[in-house]
Amino acid sequence: MVQKVHVKIIINGKPYEADVEPRLLLVHFIREIAGLTGTHIGCDTTNCGACTVILNGKAVKSCTMFAVQANGKEVLTVEGLAKDGKLHPIQEGFWVKHGLQCGYCTPGMIMAAYQLLKRNPNPTEEEIRWGISGNLCRCTGYQNIVEAIKYAAEKMREVD
Repeated sequence: MVQKVHVKIIINGKPYEADVEPRLLLVHFIREIAGLTGTHIGCDTTNCGACTVILNGKAVKSCTMFAVQANGKEVLTVEGLAKDGKLHPIQEGFWVKHGLQCGYCTPGMIMAAYQLLKRNPNPTEEEIRWGISGNLCRCTGYQNIVEAIKYAAEKMREVD
């Protein structure tokens, strides 16, 4: 019998605690214990980036990180971006610029864009493409995703 480990992870500002097997992946903690299914499981090998979340301010692929490694830390998922019923500018950009495609990569793309725009509020197109390079779009809709991130960057600069 595997000994369980007690973990407490703050997700989108709300604490979640559970006794988990040490091998439980963070993405499974987010989806199955916290019940936040916006973070997708794509490849389980870090290739696609559909599981990207923000952990203590840094984008991580939650399919290759154990929940116990996130113990005591803060996670931001795509569900945590909208405030007071209003979409975050990145989410709005994906809507307005048709960056959604089939939607499978969208949560990971949005979280990768979130980290990019926090580090660089005025990225060039090349910097945007580099910033999302760890995330794959199966529909190959990169042009609209890049346009969505440009839109979001402009909206976020207007607010600041």
